[in-house]
This record gives sequence, structure tokens and C-alpha cells, in this order.
Amino acid sequence: MKLIFVLLLTLLTTPLRLCGQNLLPPIHNYKIFEYQADSKNWGLSTNSAGELFVANNSGLLHFNGEKWQLYKLPNNTTIRSVAEINGKIFTGSYEEFGYWVKNKYGVLEYTSLTHLIKNHVFTSEEFWQILPYGDAVLFRSFNGIYVFKDDKIEVIDPSFVVTFITVYKDRVLVAGGHNRLYELINDDLEPLEEHELFSNKIIIAMAEIEEGLLIGTKRNGCFIVSDEKIMPFETGINSQLKQFQLNQILPLTENIIAFGTIKNGIYLYNKDKKSSQKVNRQVGLQNNTVLSMTTYKDQLWVGLDNGIDRIQLNYPLTFYTDYMGAVGTVYDLAVYKDVLYMASNTGIYYFKDDVLQFVEGSQGHVWDLNVTHGDLFCGHNTGTFRVNESSFEKISNISGGYQIVKVPESNSSFIQGTYIGLAKYEKDGPDNWIVTPIAGINKPAKYLCFEDSHTLWVAHPYKGLYRITLNDTYDEVIEKVEFTADDIPTNYNVKVYNIRNQIALDIEGVWHRYDPILKKIELFEEFQGYNHKNLVYHDDGSFWFIDNEGPKKVLFSDLKEVNYILDDMLLQKRLTPEAENVIKLNDSIYCFTLNDGFGKLNISEFRNQFENYELQKPQLVSFEDKGGIYPLDSEKFKIPNNLSQDIRINFASPALRDAKYYYNLKGPLAQTAYIDHGDIHFQNLPFGTYALNLFSVGIDNERSEANTIQFEIAPPWYLSKVSIALYFLAIIGIIFLRRRYNRSKMEKRHLALKTKFLKDQEERMAKMEKEKLEKEIKKKQKELARITMNMAEKNKVILELKEMLLVNRSQFPNQKRYGAFIKKLDNSIKDDDDWKHFEVNFKELHEDFFENLLKMYPKLTPKDLKLCAYLKMNLTSKEIAPLMAISNRGVEIHRYRLRKKLGIDSSQNLSNFLIKFN
Repeated sequence: MKLIFVLLLTLLTTPLRLCGQNLLPPIHNYKIFEYQADSKNWGLSTNSAGELFVANNSGLLHFNGEKWQLYKLPNNTTIRSVAEINGKIFTGSYEEFGYWVKNKYGVLEYTSLTHLIKNHVFTSEEFWQILPYGDAVLFRSFNGIYVFKDDKIEVIDPSFVVTFITVYKDRVLVAGGHNRLYELINDDLEPLEEHELFSNKIIIAMAEIEEGLLIGTKRNGCFIVSDEKIMPFETGINSQLKQFQLNQILPLTENIIAFGTIKNGIYLYNKDKKSSQKVNRQVGLQNNTVLSMTTYKDQLWVGLDNGIDRIQLNYPLTFYTDYMGAVGTVYDLAVYKDVLYMASNTGIYYFKDDVLQFVEGSQGHVWDLNVTHGDLFCGHNTGTFRVNESSFEKISNISGGYQIVKVPESNSSFIQGTYIGLAKYEKDGPDNWIVTPIAGINKPAKYLCFEDSHTLWVAHPYKGLYRITLNDTYDEVIEKVEFTADDIPTNYNVKVYNIRNQIALDIEGVWHRYDPILKKIELFEEFQGYNHKNLVYHDDGSFWFIDNEGPKKVLFSDLKEVNYILDDMLLQKRLTPEAENVIKLNDSIYCFTLNDGFGKLNISEFRNQFENYELQKPQLVSFEDKGGIYPLDSEKFKIPNNLSQDIRINFASPALRDAKYYYNLKGPLAQTAYIDHGDIHFQNLPFGTYALNLFSVGIDNERSEANTIQFEIAPPWYLSKVSIALYFLAIIGIIFLRRRYNRSKMEKRHLALKTKFLKDQEERMAKMEKEKLEKEIKKKQKELARITMNMAEKNKVILELKEMLLVNRSQFPNQKRYGAFIKKLDNSIKDDDDWKHFEVNFKELHEDFFENLLKMYPKLTPKDLKLCAYLKMNLTSKEIAPLMAISNRGVEIHRYRLRKKLGIDSSQNLSNFLIKFN
């Protein structure tokens, strides 16, 4: 399984400055503008989670690993001391002391204890020290000691100035006056044996170490008290502590003691090695006046007269920084005869007895340092030199020296890339080097590597890639192949390497290889995972890459199973682009060249330290929405919908240095992300129930135990339970009304259908009746027409007979009988029975015709009415004539007279008028 170690190193804001090769771990400066309080920090304390509490001039400072928070006392006085004891943060101030406890919102709230003091009046006292002792808490001022126990305070009021108290072997020892110690026994101070070593010395610090009780004085160094014996602390550091005024003592380990001074920062003293290491303003502290110190695991917190610093102890990555800027940018490092040399743009430097020295005459840009056949070569801007502590000897006048490589199968021949081509170096005797320019190439050569004993690859610093063949004496190019844009994607700034007998090329961040059989350049498939990474060092088993895109993370790999990723912000900022270099000092130690010094990494220590590194579960700091913060003791945070548009969750892992996190949000809207800060901001989440899982992230992206935060966003008011209930009732009401409406509608429909059915039935009946009437009318019309035609036919026949008789009158012998016969024919024509029969049938068809006609035209005669009836039947004059027993001429005359009576002019048809008349 592939093993990845991710080095999450501290973000630094101030570079380190060491005199000599003294390497120190990172120092993180917290400046005033960051924590936004006063400059002076009188006391420090941490809790079990790693949170820091600071006694500051402005109040109590709290740092949870992510954010600073300042809490002020009710009277706004300076806090002089602080101590975290059993979850309470005790503080001492001017005529005031008490404790702070987090409320349900995670905010510190203060409780004063001074009201418990009975029969005692303060005399302008400030409390400079707080000490737990059993189930009691001791508060020390210069005037006395106050014992808080069982909600009571006992006041120890000595006649001398109390300068320090400590617990030693379960005894409370008190330093007071100028020449002795006291022991607190049953609320009384019992003096210990007076010793002349303490005469006129002010004790300002005491700490228990393996040898006994270490006592520090203000201007006279330290002493050891053991088995009631007092002796000076006989170390070389004691003189430094006297000179720079000791102020604080803090044992870090069994062997390391931190001494804080007023004038020169911190001395880290190693008892076994009897040596010390200075950490002061020159090497990164913000201030040389150390007011307070405390530790949490491998972190040393320092409260200064101006700022707060954190020093990472026991750290595998250390730095040397050229704080003054004399060295400049470092391009290469080399160890020669146990001396470390640095090549920079200003010359060559080395360390002797941990003091930085300059190689005289080396001023100028130095590109390369290389131990070549027992000599240290320097590739300088003006040529190549042989270097040692006392000399700087030129061995080549050829300008510039980029890289020097050994000729295969030769022990004493080397090829160097220079500003104007290649040069051959061959050792002739113990101290003599013969340098020969190689003919056939005159372009700058920055990157070199041999393909075989006579084939050399050469890369121009900016443009050009060549494959050249050298003659047997390596002083002339006999064949040169230049790769152009037709052969490779670009020939700009190509880097060439021999990796396990393969020619590998970094072209625009993409790895290629040369195929010697096909004689062409193709993708290097095995290296595609390292695209856009600069190879800065390699040997058979070690490969160091640096990202050339985004953050400059450093990757160490053996190309098999092991990978180390150094994600260090300081290292990334200080690496020099296009000039990064890694130098291997031994199997565990590697150095990085930086733009202001160098860094050193011990991979073995790093692996041992971080393999079993325990990740802290993130702590919830606050949960807020638009309306404010929520109590942290809630099992589930319930957020009103109108306040849910902006949700902010703050959390921290104070035990971790620059913690990184991963979160997984589950719910109606799922989210996941890696973040490097303890603040998540959710906007416009849809309503519903969510589970937010928070993890601290460490090695190999390993995650800590999850801190699961449950919260619920209420639905909008129109989707609330009350609204839903109302909606439910409304739906039921709507269903009921709908059913009622549908029933009413059905009834109406039924009624309408019934009405329609009845109407249709009536219409059908009416239609049937109408059809029946129409049939009857037709029948009557036919009957009337038949009667009329019969009458007309009968009258016609009678008239014809009469006409015949009139014509043949002379043939009748009896005229009287003839006359009777004619009279009988006239009577038959004028028979009222036919007319009555006609009139009955006519009135059945045309009811009220005669009445209406007479009503409008009262002057009409019966004969006129007969003519009107015949005309309404649309009979012609020819047909009417026999019916009225008159001639056609008589009918026309009668019609004319009728028209006059009816008031109808000649343009209007008389028959149509009567047909339409009702």
C-alpha cells in the first residue's frame, strides 16, 4: 500500500536569524494587530485541549487555535496572572481575582472571588501568580498570599514582600524578603534555614528539576536547593542569565530548561550537553523581554513585552535564515571536510565553530558547489574555483559554471556546462587540474547528463536542446543533433536528466523520454504522475520534486512505495523559483536552498514523530445564524427558516499546529470539502435535517474522529406544521366543498338533463304535434283545395251547361221550362252550402283571418272576403272566376276594387299580401 506522509508545518510570519549554523525550529509570531489587545502579556496558561489563555494588559486573551478573543474585567483593569485549573480560568488583577467559565454559548463569563475576603482591606495589591495546591488555589501578590478553598478565602499577610511561590515535594515554598525561603504550614509562613548565598538577592522564579529546586534570582543567576543544601547553578549559562536579567524558568523535558530573560529572549539549556541555544529577536522572537512562558506538548508559548510567540520544539524541520541579508539567495550547499559551505548570489560562505564566515575573493554569483575528485569546485560567474576555508583558487577562466558531471568509466575526467559551452576537467597529479574547452559547441549549457560514455545531452538555460557525441579524448563534438519545435512541444527551458539509464526531459512541466531505438522523444508514461513538478534532486533511491504550479509543495519519493509531502508555507515562500535545490547530506538529512538561507529536514525524525501522531477531534466553538448564536449544549440546532440564509459554524483543534479540516454535510443539500481554517459558511441551504461531520486532517489525509453536529432548518411559514395542518383542513374543506359543489352540480345537471329531457320530450311532442298539425293542415289544405276545385269544377260545368242552354235556347219549345232550368242552374252556382263548407275548412286553416281582415278593413263585403280567401289560397283569376260565377274580366275588376279597399298600390302583389296577412 502506498504510504504518504504529509508534513503540515507551521505558517511563519517572521524569518529566523542565527549567528552561525545554529538551526532552530519554526517560530510563529502573533502580533498585536492579530490578537488585537495590548502589547504586554504577563501570564500564559493552556487547558487540556490546547487552548491558550493570556493575562494581557487589556484583559484575558483566549486563543482556540483559530481565533483570538479578548475578555475585559468589569473594572477594565490589567490582568497580571492566569492559570487554568480544573476547567476554570483563574485570573489575578489589581485588587481583584476570580475565575472564568464558558457559558452555554462558549463565551467566558467572570466570577469574582474578592467578596469572600473577610476582615481584610487591599493595599493597592496586584496578583502576579496563581498556583494550584491540592484542592486549594493560591493567589500571590507582593503583599501576601490568598488561599481559596471550599468557597472561603484565608489571607496570609506576612511582614515582607512576597516575590514567588512554588510547590516542591508537596510543600508550598515562599520566597520573600532578600535572604531566605519560607514554607506555608497551616496558614502560617515558617522560615527555612537562612543561607548567605541568598543575601541581598531577589528570588523571582523557582522550578522543580531532577537535581532539586532550581531557584532563579533577578540579577545573580540561579541556585539549586537539594536536601536542604543550597549551591550555585554551576553552568556556563549562569553568567548569561546574570547579564541579561533572568525573569522566567520553565523545565521543558528532563534535560531541557527554558530560561526567559528581560534583555535577550530565551535560553534553551541542555543539561546533558551543558550547552544552550539562544532564541531572541535576532532569530525570530518579536521582542527580547520574556514576561511569561508555558508549554503544551511540543509547543512553547512565550508571552513578550510586545507580542506572543509560539516555538515548535522537537521539530524535524529547522531553518537557518540570513536575517541581515548579507548572504542573499542560496543556490547550492556542500559539505567539504566536515564544513558546510553555502553558494549564493553574493559569494561563498561557510560555518566555523557555528560562526558564519565569508570566503575571501568569492564575491559574485555562485551557481554550483561540487566535491569533485577530492576538491571542492565552485562554479562562479567569472570562472571555476577550487575552494577551502583559507583560499579561493581559480582553475578555469571560462565564464560561468552551471553544472559539472563525471565522465562515465573515468575516475578523473569531468564535463562542465558554462556560459559559452562545455569544458573538460581532468586531474593531472594531486593538485593540478587541466581544463580544456570542448570544440564544436559555443552555447550556454545549464543541464548536462550522459546517455553513454560518449553521448551527452545538453540543455540551454532558456532555449535549446542538443544530443552531442564526443570524441575519444572528450575535447571535441563530432556529432550534434538539435531538437526543434518539430521534435518536441517547445525547446524553451527544457531540463534533462538521466533517470535509471533513461534520458528524461521536463518539457513545459510534462515528462518525456528519449527512445534510443526509434530515436525520437515521446511521453514518459511512468512519470506522468509527476507532471508539473520540478525534479530538484535524484539518485538511485531518492527523488525530490517541487510543484511548479500553485503552492510549492515538496514531494520526496522512492518511485515505489514511500512518498513524503512537505506542505510548509514558510518553505514554499522562501524557495527560489527556477533555482530550487535539494542537497542530500546523509541518508536522513536533506537541505533546501532558500532565498534567505537554507532549511534542514531529518526524514527519520519526521517519520518517527508523525507516524503515531494523534489527531484531535475538532471542537465546536460557535453556531450562528442571522439571528445570533445558539447554545452549544443543544443536541440539535433548530433554525427558523427566515434566519437560515446565512449559517456560520466555527470550530477549532487547538492541540494541532495550523490544523486542516475536512467536512461532510449530509442532508437535502450534500457538500464535502477540505479547508484550512475553522470556519464554515453555509448560505441558502434548503430546509430539512442536516448532519455535519467535522474532521481534523493529518498524515496521508488521515482523519480524526468525527464531531457530528446536527441541525435542522425549519420549513418556510407556508410549509410549517401549522400551515400544513391548515392546508390539510383546507384540503378537506375543499374536498368537502368540491363534493358538495359536485353534488350540487350533479343535481343541477340532473335537473338540467331532466328539464332538457322534458323540454326535448315536449319539443318532440310539439314536433310530433306540429307534424300532426302540419299533416292535418296539409290534409285540410288538400281537402280545401279539393273542395275548392270541386266547387270550381261544378260551377264550371254548370256555367258550361248554362252557356250551352243559352246557345240552344231556340231549341227549347217550352221557354218557361227553359227559364226554370236556367234558374235552377244559377241557384246551383250560388249555393251557400258549398261556400259554408269551404268557409269551415278555410277557417280551420286560417283562423281569425276574416275577423282580422274585417277589423282592419271593415268596408269589405262578403264577396270581397270570398275573393280574399281565394287569393290567400293563391288561386289565379281563371280559377277564381268559376268559383264566383263571374268572368275572368269580372275577377280582375273585383281584384282592382279590392286593392283599392285594402290600400295596396299596383306595385305590390295582392295575393302575396293576403298570403302573409294573419
